[in-house]
Amino acid sequence: MSKEKIILGIDPGTTIMGFGLIKVVGKTMKFMQLNELDLKKYDDHYLKLKLIFERTIELIETHHPDEIAIEAPFFGKNVQSMLKLGRAQGVAMAAGLSREIPITEYSPKKIKMAITGNGNASKEQVAKMLQSLLGIKKLPKNLDSMDGLGAAVCHFYNEGRIEIGKSYSGWSAFVKQNEDRVKK
Repeated sequence: MSKEKIILGIDPGTTIMGFGLIKVVGKTMKFMQLNELDLKKYDDHYLKLKLIFERTIELIETHHPDEIAIEAPFFGKNVQSMLKLGRAQGVAMAAGLSREIPITEYSPKKIKMAITGNGNASKEQVAKMLQSLLGIKKLPKNLDSMDGLGAAVCHFYNEGRIEIGKSYSGWSAFVKQNEDRVKK
């Protein structure tokens, strides 16, 4: 009997949080769901973070993922945007860690490379490849959910490799691997 596992992929954002779920049976992945949390109508940044946390917990409680793959924030020129994106990622990670679910971060370039073979592929190229790989009939209007799905598929492709990104199995593992971030 093949072991089954569910991977939740998250593309964190304070405007739109995209997510996708795949089920892995043996060495085969199957599409489960993709969706997004639209946060554009909210002005309060802290409310957005609360909603990201709650939605991530809801996804965990509904689908019981065995692992979470999350897109790491890319380094942009706008420091405020980076800070907000980092907070969104941290809140989604905290939700997973609170349920003791292992989390792995992947850079956008690594996700694109895993899906298309080109680390500089466009959002549209990644979405089209995922659509083809997983038999998704229609692409969503916003591609943020496809980015979340891409993180899950990247994690599936990188399983068993030694260097896949930062991985945490719980709060203590996170603290141990990030001792330089602990305030003394």
